[in-house]
Amino acid sequence: MKAFVHEYGELKVKDMEEPSPGEGQVVVAIKAAGLNRRDLYIPNRRGENKEALILGSDGAGVIEAIGSGVQNVQAGDEVIINPGLRWFENSDAPPAEFDILGMPDNGTFAEKIVISCEQVEHKPSHLSWEEAGVLALSALTGYRALFTKGQIKEGETVFIPGAGSGVSTYLISFAKNVGARVIVTSRSEEKLKKAKSLGADIALLDSEDWVKQLEEEKVDLVIDSVGRATFKRSLDVLKKGGRMVVFGATTEDTIDFDLRSFFYGQYQLIGSTMGSRQELRALLDHIKNFKMHPVVDKSFTLEDMQNAFDYIEVNKQFGKIAITF
Repeated sequence: MKAFVHEYGELKVKDMEEPSPGEGQVVVAIKAAGLNRRDLYIPNRRGENKEALILGSDGAGVIEAIGSGVQNVQAGDEVIINPGLRWFENSDAPPAEFDILGMPDNGTFAEKIVISCEQVEHKPSHLSWEEAGVLALSALTGYRALFTKGQIKEGETVFIPGAGSGVSTYLISFAKNVGARVIVTSRSEEKLKKAKSLGADIALLDSEDWVKQLEEEKVDLVIDSVGRATFKRSLDVLKKGGRMVVFGATTEDTIDFDLRSFFYGQYQLIGSTMGSRQELRALLDHIKNFKMHPVVDKSFTLEDMQNAFDYIEVNKQFGKIAITF
């Protein structure tokens, strides 16, 4: 089978051995996969590793074969792959055995994948293959950040810097679905227009004075994944006693801020990452109940994967990037 791998420091399409299911496993013929920024960073982390690793965390497809002991699915089922490995019940933090699919395990950028039957969920029927293939990692990250950690409520206001990311597009829709008010920011006027079309109530350029523009607003919750570039500015617009959830750092990991102002303001700073299978199932129910459709910016074929990597690296996309098979 064909797969997109990292091997000897290089990214390339390579013929790999066809997988077969062991006990409790299934083989899924991938119809579409999702490209994430995580996939950009893995080659640097692996260096010159000579072992071929199939990249990719997100994917959806049809179960082609099942191993012994599999009862929750059968051959022919259309499924979404859960990229959060071995985190089943909701908890304050992931268990020690938690990993994300795509490293060190072989991932979804292949014609087929063998994976535990515990890591697949039935695909919502209203989603296309591209929409299903890009869903799990970003949507689950956003769902946990907004609901489990952020505890968003109807009538509250959430502030989301970086409007064009895949997670942000889910956050906008999730928040509007439950009756929250949404404020987003971006460097791009085009991305702000698209965010407004998704339902964002206020869209601000990064170059604007956020505090001045929002002096009449009460921001209950900030969800930040940008890191150093926006952290302090986001904190400045948050109401006293408000909640700030951080799930990423696409700029820099390390920041400094005024601790005295922080504790006098009695802000709540909350970390979040990915989510459990329990949350993924709640997310899929949400997707079905609201007939949500993930935002797919662009699709690439497996053979055109390098162009997909180049495209996500320049950060021009609004929403998700799909890889089709």
